[in-house]
This record gives sequence, C-alpha cells and structure tokens, in this order.
Amino acid sequence: MLPHRLLLALCGGVALLLAFPGYDAWPLALVGCGALALATAGASVRAGLLAGFLLGLAWYTPMFTWAGTYAGPLPWLAMSVASALYPAALGGLLALLQRGGSVRPLLGAAAWVLMEQARAVTPFGGFPWGRLGFSQADSPLLGAVSLVGVPGLGLLVALGGGLLAVGAQRLLDPGRADLRRGLGALAAAAALVLAPLLVPRPVDGDPLQVAAVQGDIPEDFTRTLTAEPGTMLERYTTMTRDLATEVAAGSSPYPDVVLWPEGASDLDPLRPDGSPAATERITGAVDAVDAPVVLGAVSRRGGEAPHNLVLSYLPGEGLDEVYTKVYLAPFGEFMPLRPLMRHLSPWVDRITDFVPGTEVGVVDVPLRDGRTVRLGLGICFEVVVDPAMRDAVLEGAELLVVPTSNAWFGEGDQAAQHIAASRVRAVEHGRSVVHVSNVGISGLITPDGVVHEGTDLFTQDLLEGALPLRSATTPAVVLSPWVAPLAAAAVVAALVMQLLGRRKVTVAPVRLSR
Repeated sequence: MLPHRLLLALCGGVALLLAFPGYDAWPLALVGCGALALATAGASVRAGLLAGFLLGLAWYTPMFTWAGTYAGPLPWLAMSVASALYPAALGGLLALLQRGGSVRPLLGAAAWVLMEQARAVTPFGGFPWGRLGFSQADSPLLGAVSLVGVPGLGLLVALGGGLLAVGAQRLLDPGRADLRRGLGALAAAAALVLAPLLVPRPVDGDPLQVAAVQGDIPEDFTRTLTAEPGTMLERYTTMTRDLATEVAAGSSPYPDVVLWPEGASDLDPLRPDGSPAATERITGAVDAVDAPVVLGAVSRRGGEAPHNLVLSYLPGEGLDEVYTKVYLAPFGEFMPLRPLMRHLSPWVDRITDFVPGTEVGVVDVPLRDGRTVRLGLGICFEVVVDPAMRDAVLEGAELLVVPTSNAWFGEGDQAAQHIAASRVRAVEHGRSVVHVSNVGISGLITPDGVVHEGTDLFTQDLLEGALPLRSATTPAVVLSPWVAPLAAAAVVAALVMQLLGRRKVTVAPVRLSR
C-alpha cells in the first residue's frame, strides 16, 4: 500500500541523516538504502518517485540547515527541495528495476551510484555534499575506498542496504518467505561491511612537521560577516609570530611548513599597487617563523571579479606560487539565476561571481633541509569533488591540504561533515590531509583516516605534528572514474532486457491457416 511505502521511505531518509557526522550512526546508511529498496519493490513508477522524494526531504532538509544560517530559510528550503529531486528520480528508477516485487541489490546499488553522480555534476556544476561514502569515516567499510574510491564506497553502502532489504523480504514477507535465503542475505551484508578491515592502510613515509593555524573570527563577525579589513590577517600573523617565539625558545618544534586556512588574509596581497599592508604583514610573519607559509586569500588581481586563491610564501623571498580554485561552489562563489534568487534572499547580491582557475591544485614548497614537498590543494568544498583531489594526486601530491572557512555555516554539523570528507579522502588516496579551517573543525589526518590534534568550533588553536609524506598510488585513483560508467551500463542493460522480456510476453505468436 502507498502509505506504507511512503512511511518506509520517510524512515529511510531519517536513517540516512543519522548516519552522517553530527549523529555518527554510520550503519544507518545501509538501513536507509534498504528502506528505499523495500519501498519501491513492486511499486508503480509514480509511487517510487513519491517515495524517493519523501526520503530526500527527510534526509536533506535537516542536513542542510546550515545553508540558512545567514541566507535565511527560503534558500535553505529551496536547496533541500532541489536536492530531494535526485532521490525522487532514484525511487522511480528503482521501481522500474524492481517491477517483479523482489529487491535487486546489485542493480539498486548501481542506481544509487547514478543518482550520486548526477548530484555531483548537475546543476551548475553540481554539489556532491552528503554522498553515501562520506558517512563512512568511522565504518569498517572505509578501507574499501582505497580500492574503488568514493563512488565505489557509495555502491558498497547501497549494496549492503539492498542485502538487508532482501533479508527483510525473505524473513518477513509471507509471499516470499525463505529462511535460508533471508539469513544468507543478512550474512552477506555483514561480510560486505567487515571485509574491508582486511585492506591495509599504510601510514609510513618521510615525516613533514606541520603547523596549522586556526585563527577563529571576531566575536561580532558571526552576526555580520564583516570586520575591519585586516582583522583576520592580523590574527594569523600574530599567531605565526607567537609560534616563531615558541620555536626559538625550544617549546615548539621547528615547522617545515605553516598552513593558514581559506581567506586567512582579508587584505588583497596581489593588488596592482603591491598592497604593502598585506605583503609586509605576511612576509614579516614568514620571515619570523623562517618557514614557508601557505595561506588562503581572495584577490581581484587588478580586475573586477575575485579569485579564491592559495598562496605560498618563502622566507627571505616572498610570494612563490599561486593556486586559483577551479571548482567553484554554486550559490556561494557564483550565483546562477540571480534575478530569480533575489526573491529568496537579500543576501544574493552580496555574492560576487568568482573567476575559476584552470590549473590542477598543486604547489611545490622548498623546505629548509633541502627537500621539496608537493602539496595537493582542495579549497573548501573542492574536497568533495572527485576530480579535484584525484588530479592533485596524479600530479604528484605527497600531502593534501584542505584550507576552508566554515564561518558561514554557524554551529551546526557542516564542519563535522566537512572534516569527515577529508578523512575519507585520506584513505582513498593514501595521503595525509591537513584540514585547516578559520573557525574549526581543523585536524591533522594520517593516511589511515585518523584525526590527530583536532580542534573545536569557534576557537583559536595551533595544530602541530609530523605527518608522513607518501607517493604510492592507490587502486582507487585508476578504478574510481569507472564506477559510474559501469553502473550506468548495468542499469541500461537491465532496463533493455526488461523491455525485451515484456514485448516477448505480450506479443502472441501468429498462426497461418490454409
């Protein structure tokens, strides 16, 4: 019955929400996928669409509350409804694939991959936040991400959910009761979850002594998102000079590299006039600590449109390399449909369209001991974009850096979900990750996905630690891009076979009589 299907989908959406950081009940991701599989098995396409849409609303609406922290409720609700359209399409597709009434776990998992891929690239470049794989940072399944990447990890989560749904069907549905098959499906789900524990997560490598600075924001900044220009930069230069004093006194280890977050310099250091205030403050701090400093800044570079940048400065030399963010966040760093969006929030025109970069996010940083380390960069939401991180690794990144702000999103779960994505990326690519935020949560992450020296939200802090540099390539780098195409091929083949089978049944043979 339709009400039962919709109730099941609603519970599945709540389960998916609770699987993510903030609640941290990662097994519920499998339960949520299984709930949608059961809700759509034997359903009409219309019922599948409704079930998927309801699941999406129950999942994304509370997950994205942080989107309305400053923009207000209408953009948040619009974002939630638009995001729910993707699970709606998934529900309709599952209904087509499961017309016979039996759950089809593998095809259902492939359909989940297609839904997540669609969210990752559409509309306006996509917004792949809340993918199934990013709920599994504390799960035994996490080890599999180094083999099949985030898309493949999502497939395994959905496959486990489908197996749970098969077990429920075989044990609870009188029309399909089969104790042996039901228990077998549940055992297969358990084996699927536990098997990745056997996948090694190596953490060896030459150590790099890192200092990551979390400066926090002025007290009234959280209400106005404005401050006297130079306030943020002053915090970071002061904390870096304090670090230099501690190093000189022997109370802190000498850092190989110092990392500041996105937007740490709120003065443009690349202005045509040389922006002496910004340049002098930055180079003064760099020279004081006598180590390279890699920092985030926004610059108009002499034009009218801004760029979101990461800059590297060397002691005694000044500015060395520049990375311009490639994958801009829709509605955050550029505003699609601006005339329409003005009806949703007065904040729309506070967002200026940024100019995207074109080069892969890597910078080479020469160290005091003669080594040169290649850092892979993913600014803020770029960490959830597969090509951004994979391309950096393919270009030889030995350590990944995720400079971010998080100041726009208040005290909800966004920051916890953000650093969880960095943890998953660490295991996926076998790289240490420095996740450094203006307001938190920051952390030093080893290649096994473990956070060291984590911070709290809205605090000043300094993270210090030695992280291993690694250059080995995981299988995920090669296999991950193939997961979505193979899933698409499986789904299309199943639909074609289903269509041909229906035609064969409905077309009666013609007999010729004499």
